[in-house]
Amino acid sequence: MDKRINSVLVLGLGKVGYLVALLLHETGFKVTGADVHPVETFPFPVHPLDVTSHADLTAALKNHEAIISCLPYHFNVAVARVAAQCGVHYFDLTEDVGTTRAISEMSKTTPTVMAPQCGLAPGFIAIVGASLARKFDKIRSIKLRVGALPKHPTGLLGYAFNWSPEGVVNEYLNDCEVIEGGVRKWVSPLEWLEMIVINGLQLEAFTTSGGLGTMCETYHGLVENLDYKSIRYPGHAALMNFFLHELLMREDRAHAGKILVNAKPPVSEDVVYIHASAEGWQNGNLNREEFVRAYSPIEIAGKMRRTIAWTTAASICSVVEMVSSGALPEKGFIKQEEIPLATFLATHNGRLYDGRPHGGRLI
Repeated sequence: MDKRINSVLVLGLGKVGYLVALLLHETGFKVTGADVHPVETFPFPVHPLDVTSHADLTAALKNHEAIISCLPYHFNVAVARVAAQCGVHYFDLTEDVGTTRAISEMSKTTPTVMAPQCGLAPGFIAIVGASLARKFDKIRSIKLRVGALPKHPTGLLGYAFNWSPEGVVNEYLNDCEVIEGGVRKWVSPLEWLEMIVINGLQLEAFTTSGGLGTMCETYHGLVENLDYKSIRYPGHAALMNFFLHELLMREDRAHAGKILVNAKPPVSEDVVYIHASAEGWQNGNLNREEFVRAYSPIEIAGKMRRTIAWTTAASICSVVEMVSSGALPEKGFIKQEEIPLATFLATHNGRLYDGRPHGGRLI
């Protein structure tokens, strides 16, 4: 079967963007990278590009069937609009609710796929949650928890900014959509604190924004309770509430991010925890299904890759593969929760989540 997507343009070649391009390159796609200031040597063509220039971005999209934005979320609406105008499939990693809504509206008139939120959370966690929910005749709850943490934490905060500081601060300050008691509502972040134990390790989880993607829309009327929380080491939520609210750092998000990254820079040894569960009735009996994993760094193309980088990159690459192969629709808005988990795990990149190597080895 011919592929729908052969040539892909990847915007933003940071740690995650580079790995997205590399994985697709190794999967057999023709990849071109673009960055405002490319500074490394890559195994695929790379061009400087100012994505704020409509003309330059339009020109860069020529001879490509798909574009992947690994840029900060505030660029994505404009990029998606150009992709729609050029008839190119669009994918991104955004967790921003407003951005996703705007792209959803665009998708109603586009002849191509519009697929935001294709990362880890939102993204893979929604695929997992929906797969658990499908096992029930009637669903009582879906609870999704994800944490990207240093494997060897230091200090009271117990954290390292291996992910975008802008994204972390936003998810700690933006309201969170949930379903509670069958009612779709918004609640405050850094609340609903709970204890979670994974492999004997005690952790905490609390509300953060964006992780559910479009699931509240999809499951409204079908589930009594649905929420997403970030996993952290114990005590993190209290300290972040102090920093953002008592010290009023919420009033300057950019400065808050700079302070946090300066205090807690990235680390090489990180771990990603996933704790997803669904409860409901099967043949009249109340049951609970769980998907609990702890992922570690792996070797890809001869180099160790941080866990948050490969889990995020592998997720979006898997969605691209499924659109290309025809396993997903060829046009319209793609919700992550509509993607079958088994199909995702069967892709060349999705198999990394299932413990199978991708031209390298799992550690």
